[in-house]
Amino acid sequence: MKKGEIRKLIWDRLHKLGISQRPRGDYGKIPDFKGSMAAALRLSKTGEWKESRRIFSSPDSAQRPVRELALKHGKDLIMPTPRLKKGYLYIKAANARGRERSASTIKGAYKFGSPIKVFPKVDLVVEGSVAVDMEGNRLGKGGGYGDREIRELKCQGVITYHTPIVTTVDEAQIIKKVPVEPHDEKINMIVTPHRVIRLK
Repeated sequence: MKKGEIRKLIWDRLHKLGISQRPRGDYGKIPDFKGSMAAALRLSKTGEWKESRRIFSSPDSAQRPVRELALKHGKDLIMPTPRLKKGYLYIKAANARGRERSASTIKGAYKFGSPIKVFPKVDLVVEGSVAVDMEGNRLGKGGGYGDREIRELKCQGVITYHTPIVTTVDEAQIIKKVPVEPHDEKINMIVTPHRVIRLK
């Protein structure tokens, strides 16, 4: 199957199964699945999370609980602006104390965060996905933003081969095979509401 066909398959599946939190479905977007908080909580219990001080998270709705928990746990947060139009924002946990939920939204990130000029070291990366497979291939919504974000972190030298690159998804988003192109970046960890999958 081609990428576009897989996206439609997943969007249709999540809508029909009632997994999407959006009444009209996630078409054209990273799925905002109902178990996103459960997946974020499961991620927060991992050793990779506990050892991290600074977390990078995509601005997608499904990853908002990840961003909120990061700030609540005293971890600084780096968040790309939507479609990377205004670069990246750095949110210090101390600046968002007591207002973590607000700061974890896109609007709140602009309020509590500041633009990044030089990237600091990143301990854990979290990306949203439409679909993933067990080989670490992920499929985004079609703009290539996740790949650009991971590539930027690599180019800046702030993540290494050993840095956990995670996606939080529903089990229904895990498929047998995601088509791969040369510019696609891999992940090495999948977290669902029910399990943690560490990939080679």
